Amino acid sequence: MKKRLAAVAVCLSAVLIFFALQALLTPKYITEAQEGNLLAEYYDSGKNHDVIFIGDCEVYENIDPVVLWREYGISSYVRGSPQQLIWMSYYLMEETLRYEKPDVFVFNVLAMKYGEPQSEAYNRLAHDGMRLSGSKLRSVRASMTEEESFLSYLFPLLRYHSRWSELDKNDLKYWFKPAPQISCAGYLMRVDTKGIDFIPPGQELPDYRFSGLCYEYLDKMTALCRENGIELVLIKAPSLSPYWYDQWDEQIEEYAEKNDLLYYNFLEMSEQTGIDYMTDTYDAGLHLNLAGAEKLTRLMGELLMREYDLTDHRGDAAYREEWDRIAAFHDRVKAHQEKELAENGYLSGFTYFED
Repeated sequence: MKKRLAAVAVCLSAVLIFFALQALLTPKYITEAQEGNLLAEYYDSGKNHDVIFIGDCEVYENIDPVVLWREYGISSYVRGSPQQLIWMSYYLMEETLRYEKPDVFVFNVLAMKYGEPQSEAYNRLAHDGMRLSGSKLRSVRASMTEEESFLSYLFPLLRYHSRWSELDKNDLKYWFKPAPQISCAGYLMRVDTKGIDFIPPGQELPDYRFSGLCYEYLDKMTALCRENGIELVLIKAPSLSPYWYDQWDEQIEEYAEKNDLLYYNFLEMSEQTGIDYMTDTYDAGLHLNLAGAEKLTRLMGELLMREYDLTDHRGDAAYREEWDRIAAFHDRVKAHQEKELAENGYLSGFTYFED
């Protein structure tokens, strides 16, 4: 009996050491690649959202849920990650339904340009923050490049075991606690401005057709939403780069019409949004700054309320308590960035607060 107990104790100790080392060596995404924490923040949110935005940086840097709340009483969240490929978006939709059933999913269609896995770095930013689930495992399998190991997503220590030389104070500080909040319901704010007064041209492509794999997952999205009584809206955010070709737009329009979906190409709706690329972007047209995000989100809210008659929750105390907290953090980030910009003439990056 003593030998058995000793063997069990050794095994338990080995397991605890393994997971402690894994927690230490897995990147914390504090000062670099902060976007790696975006998906993880969703799990601490109230699961009472009318609208969930799914996609890449064209949603998490361009859509501000606080505007939807303050102006329309819409409860929303942005489940975005860098270079989120369409199969990642599908499995995030699938996973979201484990926690809640929104009235509307909004999907940004830029991901249709990618017909195969792209990069381990972006795969990690998308999946490290997801909780373990069948949806995560299916997403990992669909996203992996040839050089990657599936087991390393289950046990990140297998991938990060050599990070000893990169460890810093944040790895210790956030060893056993969550990283500090950086988003406002999934939105990453920037208040600085770097404008552009022309639209960069796109290079001619040998083939403008989207891949069959992308259409397969778009069909899965459409079917998943219909099975659950959820509206699916397709959008193209008003980002000037990567270039969005007319041939791509025609394919999305055709798909939306065939499947009775709404599709909004905000690149072609500048008159309605009022976006000025000299003042409303912080990186020469790739992403909107706060001023631009407010304009785009305001129109998005108007369209959603008109088409789906969503409930205005501003009179509901339970919703208001949560959104007062989110809005207060939003305003704190804004004030902090404006102060840093005024004092230094630039922003050091996305804002996070250690306390």
